[in-house]
Amino acid sequence: MPGSSSMVVTVQAPARLHFGMLDLRGSLGRRFGGMGAALPTPSLLLEATRADDLCAKGPEHDRVLDFARRYLAFYGLSGGAHVRVHRALPAHAGLGSGTQLSLATARALAELYDLPTDVTTLARVVRRAQRSAIGTWTFAAGGFVLEGGRRDGSDAPAPLLARFPIPARWHCVVAVPRGAPGVSGEAEVDAFARLPLPPERETERVAHIVLMQLLPALAEGDLFTFGAALTEVQHVTGRWFAPAQGGAFAPGPGAELIARMADWGAAGVGQSSWGPAVYGIVDGAPAAATLADRVRQVIGEGAVYAGGFASEGARVEVKSAE
Repeated sequence: MPGSSSMVVTVQAPARLHFGMLDLRGSLGRRFGGMGAALPTPSLLLEATRADDLCAKGPEHDRVLDFARRYLAFYGLSGGAHVRVHRALPAHAGLGSGTQLSLATARALAELYDLPTDVTTLARVVRRAQRSAIGTWTFAAGGFVLEGGRRDGSDAPAPLLARFPIPARWHCVVAVPRGAPGVSGEAEVDAFARLPLPPERETERVAHIVLMQLLPALAEGDLFTFGAALTEVQHVTGRWFAPAQGGAFAPGPGAELIARMADWGAAGVGQSSWGPAVYGIVDGAPAAATLADRVRQVIGEGAVYAGGFASEGARVEVKSAE
């Protein structure tokens, strides 16, 4: 088997914000679809070396072992790897921790064993992008991404329809209040199975807003229009998930923070995926610092991040072990 036991592979992956799904109905042959963006902070960092056995150390090491076993079994590899997670994303917080960790693990092993590194192959091998492919495409490219939903009868990740760099002046404040984790795993599968289909008129409305308001505003750097469109999409699609999460946004500090960030001048606000992460988008670093300070004063326990968006996806470095 090609590859070298003396190689050290380092993978750094950005967090992702999920801005909303496009269509839970699937009446046109594709279901879900969605949009989101990559954030440089928080981020994931791991390194791996080839070995005869498999072990992992650091935060989320048990999940790394699970993803690595899937990867090795898929290719029938008898070898292993030693993986150290130096930095992990907050788990089940709405920031894509599982997808980024699985893809980072798969990418490291692909480099070690000289196997395909394209992101769609990685996602298939470790069984990610079963619904949303936002995290898959932010891992690959960063920036703002729009994907076209899963096609009926296909196991391929949803295709990337558009990728835009986000203006450097646009900054984001992300708050992750301490509390109940977002829905994930089997609970998420069950939640999607129980959700009622949204009215077709609402899915049409979301598509219209995205195509004729949000995307043009992003292309032209019009933060006010982009933010207004994003906030409206969040409220419409949030109602689709209300039966599972208790409201348009998950009840608790997150919903209150969304309202406050809007009152404090954020151009666009919302909840990422199932939360508890919520965000506000503003113009410039000073505005982000001010908003972050105000959020910290009311969030209580939890984490607050502020900064620009990530202009690229995962960074991969391969070097010889010393």
